[in-house]
Amino acid sequence: MKKDTVFVTSPALPPLEEFIPYLRKIWDSKVLTNGGPFHQQLESALCEYFGVKHICLFTNGTIALITALQALRITGEVITTPYSFVATSHALKWNGIKPVFVDIDPNTLNLDPAQIESAITPQTTAIMPVHCYGHPCDVAAIEKVADNYNLKVIYDAAHAFGVKDAGGSVLRHGDLSVLSFHATKVFNTFEGGAIICPDAKTKVRIDQLKNFGHAGETSVVAPGINGKMSEFNAALGMLQLQYIEQVLESRKRIDAAYRERLKHVPGIHCLQGSGEEQANYSYFPILVNSGYPITRDELYQRLKDNGIHPRRYFYPLISEFSMYRDLPSSRRENLPHATAAAEQVLCLPIFPDLELSVVDEICKIISTH
Repeated sequence: MKKDTVFVTSPALPPLEEFIPYLRKIWDSKVLTNGGPFHQQLESALCEYFGVKHICLFTNGTIALITALQALRITGEVITTPYSFVATSHALKWNGIKPVFVDIDPNTLNLDPAQIESAITPQTTAIMPVHCYGHPCDVAAIEKVADNYNLKVIYDAAHAFGVKDAGGSVLRHGDLSVLSFHATKVFNTFEGGAIICPDAKTKVRIDQLKNFGHAGETSVVAPGINGKMSEFNAALGMLQLQYIEQVLESRKRIDAAYRERLKHVPGIHCLQGSGEEQANYSYFPILVNSGYPITRDELYQRLKDNGIHPRRYFYPLISEFSMYRDLPSSRRENLPHATAAAEQVLCLPIFPDLELSVVDEICKIISTH
């Protein structure tokens, strides 16, 4: 192939000329941050889009995760997945919380609810699952365990923008759900994030925590952080919302093209959804299993040699990094499905501007032995 390099993703951006009027308004107002007009507009617009009542915007998803844990006063141990980006567990570490890893479901690659109960100890205070690749967790089963043991549930929903189950947005589940608007995500604000809040009181606490703990000009009520989203990011978000349906439709078309072209390739398994009513096609993961003539890493290199840069999301497991590997819950024998997925997964390029002719070339490389 060897034409232009094709990366696993490329940010969706609106026409630059359409962003200029937003910038002029910022210049005219001289309000750059601290909950300005665009910040307030984006909060309202996202509440309407998701069908939720309260949302708090953040500078990024990681700070949002850290603050969500603080907002619910989580301590001790939190049960989570080893199969995710490191920010999931790092947010726990930053709060002095011990992550406890349990295995994933081999079909959805989400946290397996059946594994949670045996990992609960007197120190367990919460569960932090991930809607991996935007495919919803088994929220009913997780909620049942949480209710039985009086645990909080914080969803890392970084991948789940726009995803719906039978009852509406998946973001309504759990005590809190946390989004990322990073440049690699379906919806981006350059950098950004958000927390979906169940009630006004929780929103007030989170808004205080993301603004150094300020509860007024001369009152500080908590050791908060500077997690506020700027007006530039919020303005971009307002414009991006106008294009989100177009973005999702483009991703859907690319997803369908991959599935059609790879469905008969031995040893290549295209990951399926987990019952979502509306998907967001945020990633296109395949599992390269023993039926394929070369290893996952050999295929990874073959694609790179042809100018295609897939990613091994998520390899290695979080539990194998130095700051986590000594935890008892990190032992590989306790995480067979997560270990297998990490050794087989390859996320292929998917983004709105990706041409179907390039998808054809990628699939040809995978299909040719």
